[in-house]
Amino acid sequence: MTVEVRPITESEWPAFAAVDYEAFNSSYPQAATDRWRELAEIDRSLAAFDGELMVGCTAVITFTMTVPGGPIPVAGVTAVGVLPSHRRRGVLSALMTRQLNDLHENGEAVAALYASEAGIYGRFGYGRAADALFFRIPKRGSEFVRNAPADPALRLRVAKPADELPRLRKVFDSVRTDRPGLYARSDARWRIEVLSDEEHDRAGTGPLRCMIAEDDEGPRGYALFRVKTGYTDHDVADGELRLKELFASDPAAYAMLWRSVLDRDLCSRVFAWSRPVDDPIIHLLAEPRNLNAGWLDELWVRLVDVDRALASRSYAAPADLVIEVEDDACPWNAGRWRLTTAKGSCERTDDPADLTLPVTVLGAAYLGGRPLTALAGAGIVREHREGALRELSTAMSWDPKPWAGLVF
Repeated sequence: MTVEVRPITESEWPAFAAVDYEAFNSSYPQAATDRWRELAEIDRSLAAFDGELMVGCTAVITFTMTVPGGPIPVAGVTAVGVLPSHRRRGVLSALMTRQLNDLHENGEAVAALYASEAGIYGRFGYGRAADALFFRIPKRGSEFVRNAPADPALRLRVAKPADELPRLRKVFDSVRTDRPGLYARSDARWRIEVLSDEEHDRAGTGPLRCMIAEDDEGPRGYALFRVKTGYTDHDVADGELRLKELFASDPAAYAMLWRSVLDRDLCSRVFAWSRPVDDPIIHLLAEPRNLNAGWLDELWVRLVDVDRALASRSYAAPADLVIEVEDDACPWNAGRWRLTTAKGSCERTDDPADLTLPVTVLGAAYLGGRPLTALAGAGIVREHREGALRELSTAMSWDPKPWAGLVF
């Protein structure tokens, strides 16, 4: 089978969406498809064709994402799918190869994605760069430690989410550049992905609700959530509060908002589906076992151009070493690179390698949340100079840990 991969035209958008829906066994009302079109960038949306039939798709969304040291342009890869009739016939490989080449020729040095299946993207050079925790916290047993932060100047306000965008944006932007993985949100993304509240957004729960923590100077934090109402056989309230987002610019506002959702009347538990692995709630709960936490992969990162990517971030410690990169999908990355953090440079070299590693390792470590030492024990990294792996791992580490928080 010969596959042609090319950008779609505006008229091909309905077919593009249909391929993606079929690939993910999903179905959405026309209003949801129209909203998706507002976020899509047609010129960065690729489709694979078997003759005249569209059989696969992928797209890039232009982002500014925080990495260690500050925000940089990042390609947000999304809508990757192949029709069930054409899987395991090279369609996905053709799409991903074309996309990586396009980025190399005229695009961002770093790409990131959320994976529908964790085993897919390593063969295209993506590394597991960020993780997330989910919590299912019962109201009973959610008491805070005695020294939980508080501020008498703070107050809570029930708000209508759609009316609060300027205040929500102010809080989010005040924290966005501190945590690797968080990315700037356009007006359309706020409206469509964060504040949307159509019936299909609710998925059987109630409307989107909002609590704002503020003082006389303005907002210092917010929580967005829905409630799934329920009652036991004995008519005892058994609702579940499903936390969508909670951001705060200081510890007191953060604690107040968590206390608010945990104490919600007629709810017996809070389910927070995606939180950072270093979320402060871990330390606020007096009985941390009641977090009932689970661990999942979150962002996957690909260094499209190793030299540009490594020179674009900051480092936690000095390092000067030669890395031999293995990269079958992007041969322009393969070979030896000297990383000198003091100069913020990554350049080609013929000097002997201190380390040999696949490009997936650099992607996994890029946002600062993945220690590299365990990879040596797994045989994934080969160290040629004693101490080189620890030097690189320490330099690439970062706090706080990476987390994007909003699927794109």
